[in-house]
Amino acid sequence: MQMSDERWPVLVTRRLPKPAMERISERCDLALHQGEDAMPRDRLLSEVAGKVGAVTLLTDRVDDEFLDAAGDQLVIVANYAVGFDNIDVAACTARGILAANTPDVLTETTADTAWALMMAAARRVPEGDRFLRSRVPWIWGPEMMLGQDVHHKTLGIVGFGRIGHALARRAQGFGMRVLYFDVYRPSRQLEQELHAEYRELDDLLAESDFVSLHTNLSEETRHLINAERLARMKATAVLVNTSRGPVIDEAALAQALRDGEIFGAGLDVFEHEPEVHPDLLELDNAVVIPHLGSATVDTRIAMGMLAADNLFAALEGRRPPTLLNPEVWDRRAESS
Repeated sequence: MQMSDERWPVLVTRRLPKPAMERISERCDLALHQGEDAMPRDRLLSEVAGKVGAVTLLTDRVDDEFLDAAGDQLVIVANYAVGFDNIDVAACTARGILAANTPDVLTETTADTAWALMMAAARRVPEGDRFLRSRVPWIWGPEMMLGQDVHHKTLGIVGFGRIGHALARRAQGFGMRVLYFDVYRPSRQLEQELHAEYRELDDLLAESDFVSLHTNLSEETRHLINAERLARMKATAVLVNTSRGPVIDEAALAQALRDGEIFGAGLDVFEHEPEVHPDLLELDNAVVIPHLGSATVDTRIAMGMLAADNLFAALEGRRPPTLLNPEVWDRRAESS
């Protein structure tokens, strides 16, 4: 349904960067949650009523309850994230509601974050920073805070999509050997371009000096890295996660780090986010940051602009550029 000649009633569940908010505000009457915290569930359900569009975050659960509260006017849910495990896409599809996310624009920035975590954990950067700030007297010594080399080591990438490819390109500059695991293998040409070799997951874990996770969250990937798989890794290995927290069993990871089964970990996401397993917070060999994977000014603005593109396209009767359920669009095209 084309609705371009009116101001659209739209819910935005958290304030986005200023350029994106200004763009959406020019054409929409907004219900906006002003706080830095997640929008309370009861308010989310009341505010979405009667809206034609909703710009949501990973903290907003879009399920049958949400869709019931929205009513028949809802055209699109535009998620401000590349991940969309907060959205029941099948429920949206069943009701003929478009769902979209914001991939691509955060690929390079998230790969930068994964690389930063890998370097920080390998070279014990946060630990060294904390040590100096404690003002403990010290003198340089040959075996002080020894870490692991990154250059010319083996990097294992679990989930070989856009971000995994970007990480593989960075590894070339460090002379690293790259292994990957994914249920969908890229073309032989791309493997050669990225100098990447396929391995089954358990073999990748056993061979890699660094393992970086870039998978979606699903029932198959929940606790993909558990105690058994951590035990397959080298004692000198570093595990990095910038994908989704529940991909790792945090209790098992904390135990593996405490027991020296692996050397270190760099985590941007957490199993019960925003909570972090308390044992991880006590360990010097766990580098933890608060979901900063896409947190640069340019990238967060680009995400907001893409969410706006998806929103406006749907409300103008055009196909959103990063649609999650194209079958809904196809059904609409067939019936028009």
